[in-house]
Amino acid sequence: MTSEITATPGAKMIFLIRRRPEATRDELVANWFKNHMPAVIAGQERAAADGKVHATKYIATLFDQRHGKDVPWDGMAQLWFDRAIPNPPEPHGTVPRDTFQQKAEPYVGWATTEYVVIDGELPLVPNTLNEPFPATRSGFFKVTFLVPARDGIDYDAAFRHWLEAHAPNVRGVMNQIGGLRYVVNHSHDPANESYLGMAELYFRDPQGWDDYRATITEDGFSEYVDFSRLVNMHATAQMVGIPG
Repeated sequence: MTSEITATPGAKMIFLIRRRPEATRDELVANWFKNHMPAVIAGQERAAADGKVHATKYIATLFDQRHGKDVPWDGMAQLWFDRAIPNPPEPHGTVPRDTFQQKAEPYVGWATTEYVVIDGELPLVPNTLNEPFPATRSGFFKVTFLVPARDGIDYDAAFRHWLEAHAPNVRGVMNQIGGLRYVVNHSHDPANESYLGMAELYFRDPQGWDDYRATITEDGFSEYVDFSRLVNMHATAQMVGIPG
């Protein structure tokens, strides 16, 4: 693959989170920040102290619920490890271990390789009157794409095209319009996952997203992507558990 865009070492585990029907989004988010994130942080710190595999970074994106739009997920946790972490026999939260898991539907991890195409800094101010993390951040407009593959494609060819043609195209547009950050994530096992991968585009504000859509041109990626099943979700806030 192209040497211009290099992989982040290790694996980036993605956990897509959806609330249970009886839970509100506010309940889910409050318990994620108050009860679940501190427990995850503490668990990773214990694993590191014991010399075990542990996350070196932990960030959760909260997806906006857009009026009139079907937004299939409430949020997404991302944890960076030195290798992919296998899923347990049953999805996380099948037997809830905290109030967050009582509010969230059971979830599984999705192992990806990360490529940071535009490494723009995002605002982050640790807490000063409480423990530094978990903390929140905003000041951006993020669009997350869940990218489904067309049936019968060559996955290696699709990944090559993504990095050698599509990502440079997107990078050029992002640079032209003043985009903040652009990250690509390739599934480790695309044949058995719902998505070929995921793209994360950060803008300064919603106008950047409008400018992007008005500027981007076709580059052949549609040969590999089933755009009828493409999902894009917007976010203006993240929760940072381990800054990395």
